[in-house]
Amino acid sequence: MITRPHPLQCILPPHMVDAIVQRGTPEQRDRAIRAQRLNAQFRDERHAAMAAARIARAVAGGKQRVVYTADFGTTLPGRQIRQEGQPPTGDLAVDEAYDGAGVTYDLYQNAYGRNSIDGSGLRLDSTVHFQKGYDNAFWNGRQMVYGDGDEDLPPAQRLFNRFTISIDIIGHELTHGVTQYEAKLAYLNQPGALNESMSDVFGVLVKQYQLGQTAAQADWLVGQGLFTSNVNGVALRSMKAPGTAYDDPVLGKDPQPAHMRDYVNTIEDNGGVHINSGIPNRAFYVTATEIGGNAWEKAGRVWYVTLRDKLSITSNFQAAANLTYQTAGELFGAGSLEQQAVRNGWAAVGLDVGTAPPPPKGCLQTLLDFLGLGARK
Repeated sequence: MITRPHPLQCILPPHMVDAIVQRGTPEQRDRAIRAQRLNAQFRDERHAAMAAARIARAVAGGKQRVVYTADFGTTLPGRQIRQEGQPPTGDLAVDEAYDGAGVTYDLYQNAYGRNSIDGSGLRLDSTVHFQKGYDNAFWNGRQMVYGDGDEDLPPAQRLFNRFTISIDIIGHELTHGVTQYEAKLAYLNQPGALNESMSDVFGVLVKQYQLGQTAAQADWLVGQGLFTSNVNGVALRSMKAPGTAYDDPVLGKDPQPAHMRDYVNTIEDNGGVHINSGIPNRAFYVTATEIGGNAWEKAGRVWYVTLRDKLSITSNFQAAANLTYQTAGELFGAGSLEQQAVRNGWAAVGLDVGTAPPPPKGCLQTLLDFLGLGARK
C-alpha cells in the first residue's frame, strides 16, 4: 500500500524555523526543535483528517463556526469554547479565531458565491492554545490550529505573538482548504509555490475586505503584527516587495525573490514553496493595483475562478499566468483593462502570457503518477 504525502501547511516557513534552531537562544532553539517534531507528527495524521473532512458538513445552512481550546496540549480538536452565534468569550485567541474564520467565510461567500471552504457548507473548526509556546498555525486538512507564540519566554527573547493576531494568517491557512478541494496544487516546486501564493493572495484579501481597503490603501503584508518588537521586520512576507519583510539577526533575511531571474532552486521547503511564492505574489499585487479599487472584486475574482476551474495539480507559474490572462478575458472581455493588467502583472515578474508552459519534469511527473496524484479530480 502506498502512503501519499500530505505536507503540513504552516504559516511559518521552514527556513525561518531552521534559522531559529541555528541562531536562537537555547530556549528559542528548544521550542523550534519541538515544533519541528510536532509538525512531522501532524503530517502523518493529515491524510486521516482530510478524509474525515469530506463528511464534516454543517448541519444548518450558512456560516457555522466552532472554536476549541487544546488547553496547551496537542489533542485535537480539544474542549469546545465558542460556537456560531455565541457572544465573545474575552479570550483573545478564541475570539480572534472565531472572527477571522467569519470574515474569511464572508469574503468567499459574498465576493465569489462560495459556501465555506469546500463550497458545500463545511463547518469551520478552530483550535487555539495549542501546546505551550507553539510558534505556528496550520490547516491540517480538516481544521485550523493556532499556537500562542512566545508568551511564556522572557520578554527579551520573544519573537512571535499569538498566531491569531493577524487575520490574513487565518485567511491564508483556510485558503489551503479551498485549494485542497479545488485545484489540489501539489505541494512541491512551482505548483507548491502557487499553492502558498494563493493562500497569501486570499489571506491579504480577507484583511482588505475586513478593513474596507482599496488596493492602493493596503499594506500588502502577510502576517503583520505577528513579530514582537524584538524582531527587525514588519511581517512574514511582503507581496508588494518580496524579500524585504524582515532582516533579523535570529530569523535571518527574507529570502523571497520578486522576479523569475532570481528564482531559487532548492530541495529544502518542498522545493522552496514558501520562498518562490514571492514571484506570483508580486504578479497579483501589480495586477490588483493597476486595476485599482477593491482588489477582491476584480483581480481576486480572476484568481479565484482560475483556482476553482482551471489550475491543476501540476500547474506551474507559466500556466498560472496563461490561465489568469484567459480568465480575465472571459470575465471582463478580451483586451479589457483588467486583462491587460493581468498581462502586466506577470510581465513585471518576468513571465509573458501566452507562452506555452514547459512540460513537467520527467522525474516529478513520474513521482506524481506513482503516488496517484497525476490527474486532476
